[in-house]
Amino acid sequence: MKIRNIKTIISREYMTRVRKKSFLLTTFLVPVLFAAMCILPSVIMLMAKDSDKKVAVVDQSGIVMPYLADTESVDYTDYSTVPVDSMKASFESLGLDALVVISPIDSVAKTVSVSSYSAKPLTIELEEGVCSKVNDAVEDYRLAQYDISDLRQIMDSIKSDVSMSTYILGESGEEKITSSEVYMMISMVLSIIIYMFIAMFSGMVMQSVIEEKASRVVEVLVSSVKATELMFGKIIGVACVALTQFFLWIVLTLVLVGGFSAFVGFDSLMGDPAQTEQMMEMTAQMGGVDMAEMTASMQEQEGMGAVLNTLRDINWAQMIIAFVVYFALGYLLYASFFAAIGSAVENEADTNQLQMPVTVPLLLAFLIAIYAFNAPDSPVVWWGSMIPFTSPIVMLARIPFGVPMWELVLSIVLLVLTFIGCGWASAKIYKIGILMFGKKTTFKDLWKWLRQN
Repeated sequence: MKIRNIKTIISREYMTRVRKKSFLLTTFLVPVLFAAMCILPSVIMLMAKDSDKKVAVVDQSGIVMPYLADTESVDYTDYSTVPVDSMKASFESLGLDALVVISPIDSVAKTVSVSSYSAKPLTIELEEGVCSKVNDAVEDYRLAQYDISDLRQIMDSIKSDVSMSTYILGESGEEKITSSEVYMMISMVLSIIIYMFIAMFSGMVMQSVIEEKASRVVEVLVSSVKATELMFGKIIGVACVALTQFFLWIVLTLVLVGGFSAFVGFDSLMGDPAQTEQMMEMTAQMGGVDMAEMTASMQEQEGMGAVLNTLRDINWAQMIIAFVVYFALGYLLYASFFAAIGSAVENEADTNQLQMPVTVPLLLAFLIAIYAFNAPDSPVVWWGSMIPFTSPIVMLARIPFGVPMWELVLSIVLLVLTFIGCGWASAKIYKIGILMFGKKTTFKDLWKWLRQN
């Protein structure tokens, strides 16, 4: 292969793609979306404050109303002396948003039942607020039945809420407080990003090969350069596009988020602690991660100091270098596979069967990486970080928890050697498949092409 020809193809692929409107659109639109994902939840929580609600309370138990104190968004009014039916009839004329009826105390169960009436469904915040206050009232009523002096204080004094502060010991024995949840989040984010990038840009290589083959442009190209030069030039050219786009995404996202934070103020962006906790709980429900529990754990481990200390102590240089290395090698490995697949078919509809052996290891790597934070040194995760077909994703998920240097070196060496072997095999398939037309390719055909000299 001639390096000069490969450089020419890389330049052609790079310049052709970065000049496309789709590249410019995604390059500048994706950072806006990323920034919006960071900013909008806080903005929405700040702006989505419920207006003052007027709630009428008919307390037939006589124990709950003192606990229903007014809040910023809810005003409670005592209508305990008014019949419930009369309140229902004059509901609209009184301008009420809700009517809460509390039953008399059940002398056996020592509890009450609560019913609400409203023209519109109650908000979760209002419903949970009323239930919480009613439960407090019932608990105090039950404690009072034991006729023990200061029983509430005694019950509160025996409650235990022990938390664990986690520290990392350095080589000289120095202690550094950490937050395991931060490592978990970094692990998950790195796994998702590298999986998306490898799959997306490798698929881009396959699509480009199919387009050139279908339009017969490839026949002109291979008359001037070798097929292997064309394949590797295309793969490296797309890799340069990917790295350029990724770098611009990071820079533009940081600029947008930083600019907005400076404009509105960081404290305003973060909102009050209650709103932040509610926002994280919503994120937990959407992402399947118990973020509320994680937040509580962070607060127990000496508050945000543990989080900030963990972020400060992370070896970001190693993290960034590892990401670039594993993305580049993982992309080169899978892009060579997708280039070979693209050369063997004439349209994207025929790629489904041939893609299966390639996409399964990629998906398996993603699944292992998602659970790597639970046991980063378990046999499954360890082997997943060593096997070249899964290591680009799984190893990145392990790195935040600390990986010995020899494991990193071994993983990278195995990945490089596997790419060389698979790249050579893919080049043989590409060289023959790129000029094959009129026949649907099978795995048997690929094996036959691979065995040819």
